[in-house]
Amino acid sequence: MAKKRKGRAINGVLLLNKPYDMSSNSALQKVKRIYFAQKAGHTGALDPLATGMLPICLGEGTKFSQFLLDTDKTYQVTAKLGVRTTTSDIDGEVVSERPVEVSAEQLATALESFRGTTQQVPSMYSALKYQGQPLYKYAREGIEVPRESRDITVFRLDLLRFEGDEVDLDIHVSKGTYIRTIIDDLGELLGCGAHVAHLHRSAVGNYPTERMVTMQQLEALLEQAEKEEVAPSVYLDPLLLPMTTACDGIPVVFVDDMSANFLRHGNPVQCSGAPSEGLVQVFVGDDVDTGEFIGVGHIDDDGLVAPKRITVI
Repeated sequence: MAKKRKGRAINGVLLLNKPYDMSSNSALQKVKRIYFAQKAGHTGALDPLATGMLPICLGEGTKFSQFLLDTDKTYQVTAKLGVRTTTSDIDGEVVSERPVEVSAEQLATALESFRGTTQQVPSMYSALKYQGQPLYKYAREGIEVPRESRDITVFRLDLLRFEGDEVDLDIHVSKGTYIRTIIDDLGELLGCGAHVAHLHRSAVGNYPTERMVTMQQLEALLEQAEKEEVAPSVYLDPLLLPMTTACDGIPVVFVDDMSANFLRHGNPVQCSGAPSEGLVQVFVGDDVDTGEFIGVGHIDDDGLVAPKRITVI
């Protein structure tokens, strides 16, 4: 007999404003305990030094976290010029120190070279894996491993402030873009070196920034529920966004109950109005607002909707 999971079968997405100096996994585990959730997963780690939006998927929502990994992100970053570090951020050891003799015109020219689609070599201090191990583990042992450059897109890069040896930027980037690497490359382009002094993720895809909550807010709601002798879910659950928000931008198709049952048992189904290829969100019914979301399918070689990530609710 399968072991029964401990916790509530609560489903949805919480937009956590991750605090400074906390790992993404620590934040995830804390939210999971606060919600007493059976399952939880985040959608792409933020460095401990970074703050900002960390979508945390609960329950069946964990099946769709991958789609948030693939979406674009927006960051505010403060670059410290004149000092290059091993990790390209404030936590690393100093590699070099050089004078900062950069004009506003030189900075503007350098920033322009990062806009649009370019190639980037991932940092050795990233979580990308090589032969089953994350790159940062090799880096901590002083081992350099080969990394292939890959296409990234900087949709927007705005200069917010340039004072002395500090540069504040607002950057909207495609998936898999390392802000630390952009700042390190910027420093080398300017001839003085640079590292990330502060990093804040303000947006993931189209998620509303006003729906972000802090760990302190969650803990305060727990205390309030305890004082009022009500279930914590009364205050916590309204903070969750629907699972479907993790699939924003994926086309929608509708199926009947029989087809939904086939999909839940691993079988592809024919669906009118389905695209010729790619992913689809699957709803039972004929309307997104009133229908039941049952997951994400993909179009197989026969043009049928095949299950990819289907809920078991």
